[in-house]
Amino acid sequence: MTDRYRHVDELRAEYAGKRDAIAERLRDFRAIGTLSDERLFEELCFCILAVQSKAHSADAAVHALADDGLLWDGRASEVAAHLRHRTRFHNHKAVFIVRARDRFFGDHGMSLKKALDAASSPDETRAWFVREVDGLGWKEASHFLRNVGRGEDLAILDRHILRNLVGHGVVLRMPRTLTAHRYLFIEERMRRFAGELGIGMAALDLLFWSRETGEIFK
Repeated sequence: MTDRYRHVDELRAEYAGKRDAIAERLRDFRAIGTLSDERLFEELCFCILAVQSKAHSADAAVHALADDGLLWDGRASEVAAHLRHRTRFHNHKAVFIVRARDRFFGDHGMSLKKALDAASSPDETRAWFVREVDGLGWKEASHFLRNVGRGEDLAILDRHILRNLVGHGVVLRMPRTLTAHRYLFIEERMRRFAGELGIGMAALDLLFWSRETGEIFK
């Protein structure tokens, strides 16, 4: 029962005040998942760029790349130069973007929609993206699937979410590293917590993020 956790009443009250805005944002994500492969690819690039960078900066960087034609036609060096003052680790991320573009839009590529539909469950889809797309770990793949309405029961375990899980007694301490085994273990703890609260995983993620950043973004 929820009495094993801390500050549950405050969390529920906070959620009640943000429920409608969170539900609207989740509807936005599901709508994105019905759009073209090009729009899905933009969201994939956002999740690559958001690693250890601010979400708004990553989002702006994707739009800037698209506006300048580099998202679709730029070489890795050109993409990296464009990202230099917009995101951390710009050289690596540029390579990841170009490789992902080749993976899904090359002459023998699989479309993103087909990749999303190929597996029988979000867990299997996430594992496929982690395995097949350079630059995506468990967190980034979970983030992408959530942002296209395909992973609302997956955890996006960044430092903001982990700090809140510690604060509510879901996990004892911040992990020094997140191996695949540890990631899935903490995800299951968060899933159990969300279930006992009666709040969906994706909604709880956005609630924690809004607490940390002051807004419901992505």
